[in-house]
Amino acid sequence: MEILHERCAGMDISKRDAKVCVRVPNPRRKGSFTATTTTWGATTGAVLDLREHLLAAGVTLVAIEATSDYWKGFYYLLSEGLNVILVNARQAKNLPGRKTDVSDAAWLAQLGAHGLLRASFVPDEPVRELRDLTRTRTHLTRQRGQIVQRLEKLLEDSGIKLSSVASDITGVSGRAMLESLIAGERDPQTLADLAKRRMRHKIPELAQALDGRFREHHAFLARLHLDHYDQITTAIDQLTARIEEAMAPFRPVLELLDTIPGINRAVAEVVVAETGGDMSRFPTAKHLASWAGVCPGHHESAGRAKSTKVRPGNPYLKGALGLAALGASHTKDTFLQARYRRLVGRRGMMKALVAVEHSIITAIWHMLTTRTPYHDLGGQYFAQLNPERTAQRAITQLNQLGYSVTLNPLDPAA
Repeated sequence: MEILHERCAGMDISKRDAKVCVRVPNPRRKGSFTATTTTWGATTGAVLDLREHLLAAGVTLVAIEATSDYWKGFYYLLSEGLNVILVNARQAKNLPGRKTDVSDAAWLAQLGAHGLLRASFVPDEPVRELRDLTRTRTHLTRQRGQIVQRLEKLLEDSGIKLSSVASDITGVSGRAMLESLIAGERDPQTLADLAKRRMRHKIPELAQALDGRFREHHAFLARLHLDHYDQITTAIDQLTARIEEAMAPFRPVLELLDTIPGINRAVAEVVVAETGGDMSRFPTAKHLASWAGVCPGHHESAGRAKSTKVRPGNPYLKGALGLAALGASHTKDTFLQARYRRLVGRRGMMKALVAVEHSIITAIWHMLTTRTPYHDLGGQYFAQLNPERTAQRAITQLNQLGYSVTLNPLDPAA
């Protein structure tokens, strides 16, 4: 097999140190190579010493296996002067039964020397900082949702069925009732009268739902949950303001993404943070869909297709696309809604949503590549794609209902 990098290094990284295998030509025997494995610390000084060691060895490629977040310190420092690639561990598996840090480093060096490793996407520093902000906001938003769930369980324990009447127990009306409960009010009718706007139509149901056994114990825990909820909300607001500042260079991209049904500002910000807003690193829309994890997998053997479940991808981008697909499925007279309805009956909701996610990410690739707004094909796209088949399906359904139908084409001039 052809050697692309005669001097190559492979690194297996842990929290405390890294095993580094340097593969160089053997001066005593032409066509052979020697591999020397050493251990280096994970501190900044040790990584800088490692960089000088690799430069002195004339290494032209350094392959690092992505391990948690431990690879970041090595990658950022070694990239200043060396050709470093980050490798997905799934794509560089060692042989079964020979799994050690030393053998992993040697295996990476050997694969890198033959050009058998594919570099993972590592964005530039501004995009990495933007990723940190959007991912932190995502984590905090999930934590806030968990707090609401804990609060709902606490109310169930006290016999308060507020969540069965109010869809959001932390909304204006729900929050007023909770604060009054914590303050000591126990009369259901008085609590129900705190409802605002549309919730006032549900005062009789609220009076029944707020009749429970809310004690001082529940008030203490509810106060803790609400205070924690407010703290996280404040942190999310601060992150949103910081993201708004960091998104200034990407506002044209955000405006384009905002034209897609189902994509709001928060989802668009996640898309920009995860992809960098630059589609040049993805050769085709299929590459982007595969990287995002919204396309069927391929597992074929002996001419038989086995599991075709979607492959793992970028979890943050995939989650944002899921929210966008769910929102697009509830829009009116759009192509994405028509695609969802066309598939949900025979493939199920989850597969239909993945198909919509694939359509959205494909549209994103084309829009950001050509810098053109989203053009919706309309809710009647599939019906007009094959009019005869659509008409025959409608006739069949009417026949099943006991009707006899005769079709007469309309006069275009009428």
